[in-house]
Amino acid sequence: MANQTERAELHKTIWKIANELRGSVDGWEFKAYVLGSIFYRFISENICDYIHQLMEEAGQPDFNYAAIDDTMAENIRKKMVEEKGYFILPSQLFENVVKTADKDENLNEHLTAVFRAIEASAQGTESEDDLRGLFSDFAVDSQALGSTVIKRNQLLTKVLRTVADMNLGSKYNDTDNDTFGDTYEFLMQMYASEAGKSGGEFFTPQQVSELLARIAAYQNPNIQKVYDPACGSGSLLLKFAKTIGKENPNLKYFGQEVNPTTYNLCRINMFLHNVNYDNFDIRLEDTLLKPQHMQDAPFDAIVSNPPYSLKWEGKDNTILINDERYAPAGVLAPKSAADLAFTMHMLWHLSEQGTAAIVEFPGVLYRGGDEKRIRQYLIRNNFVDTVIQLPANLFFGVGIATCIIVLKKSAKRDSSVLFIDASKLFQKNGNKNILLPEHQDKIMKLYQNRHDEQYLAKLVKNDDILENDCNLSVSSYVEQEDTREVIDITAVNAKLETLIAEGNELNQKIEAIIKELGE
Repeated sequence: MANQTERAELHKTIWKIANELRGSVDGWEFKAYVLGSIFYRFISENICDYIHQLMEEAGQPDFNYAAIDDTMAENIRKKMVEEKGYFILPSQLFENVVKTADKDENLNEHLTAVFRAIEASAQGTESEDDLRGLFSDFAVDSQALGSTVIKRNQLLTKVLRTVADMNLGSKYNDTDNDTFGDTYEFLMQMYASEAGKSGGEFFTPQQVSELLARIAAYQNPNIQKVYDPACGSGSLLLKFAKTIGKENPNLKYFGQEVNPTTYNLCRINMFLHNVNYDNFDIRLEDTLLKPQHMQDAPFDAIVSNPPYSLKWEGKDNTILINDERYAPAGVLAPKSAADLAFTMHMLWHLSEQGTAAIVEFPGVLYRGGDEKRIRQYLIRNNFVDTVIQLPANLFFGVGIATCIIVLKKSAKRDSSVLFIDASKLFQKNGNKNILLPEHQDKIMKLYQNRHDEQYLAKLVKNDDILENDCNLSVSSYVEQEDTREVIDITAVNAKLETLIAEGNELNQKIEAIIKELGE
């Protein structure tokens, strides 16, 4: 987009249209149709743009892929699947389906066939896992869309036409143009906000994602692989695509997600941000029990916002205590809170010179029992680099103040932990708080300087933390500023004397008046 004003106006229009379209369909469910249609349009126009570039280089600048016969198009199927990871016949392109949607009595069946064909185009190839099930949430026969096929097709037509009319720009292979991806993320954020906790589980606010990416990338110039073991919709990984990813087009993105819907959102998000299929590897599975990327480790940067206080098998699974990820601590995270199990998992996957930035539930910083023993292991081995207290109410469905734990292995500068209190660095935005760019910059400056700053930062030796019950709570080390008004006792006493004198004088006058009335 040309500027932030235009982008904000586009977002406002898109959200209004999305709400008008859905009718009685729940917003979090309806997202599949709007976001799925945006993705369908994107991959259609993206492959057309790619083919047009190839034909222009071959001396045919006026070639129009959307207008050619399907039979002719079959000649380039193999090349497109190898280079783009998928293939779409001209008749299956978004623009051609939209043209006849309102006259297509079998639109629901037509769309299903198109989506299956796109996914099937990758079968037996390297991109098969990246395409499989991408449109599975786009349920064209859902009763929520309408009680009859006619009504459902009418709503689907409205969605397709609305998405077709969105001004989402062009030049889809231009890494500076992220309008499709930006629009997708905006809609996910709005749907998550509307859905509350159920939607917030899948989305990390962009300003938090950006802060984590900046922390993980700081003084980490040779990042080749970035990893998120609880990747959700992929917003954390994609912050790297928007920053150092532009400088390093070969950067690889690895993620794992246990929720099928969110797994699909993440893969779609990758495509929409022009991350080619061979540059990302997103897997669907339980990270704590069935890690999918141990053969790809170690990773140069890890960013994650794992689920808070997730219940897991823990010590009930006798195999886990010998798992090489958890065994070094000599104890497992409690069954009621797997937070530090994710932390140990990420530590194992981190390279010697890498950085992991993890959003954590605050209880893991000070709770006793097995969590204390895990903290003790992390501190004694000098793995904890920094702990940052974030403001409250940043996340959807979570009002408490979360924190960021930064882990390093051999890249630490000292045997201490830097504690940063950023709890007051925010701006109110409706019913949520947000980190403005200046707030992020302040946190980064404190992180980079790594020295004491009154009321904001404190560098504490590991031995002192161990003596303090392995407590990693920021409030235990960073002095809180006393914002109470300073009282000048001398001035108060002087004021009291004046008031007493005035009171005595008033009493004398009242007594005189009463005496006169008595006479």
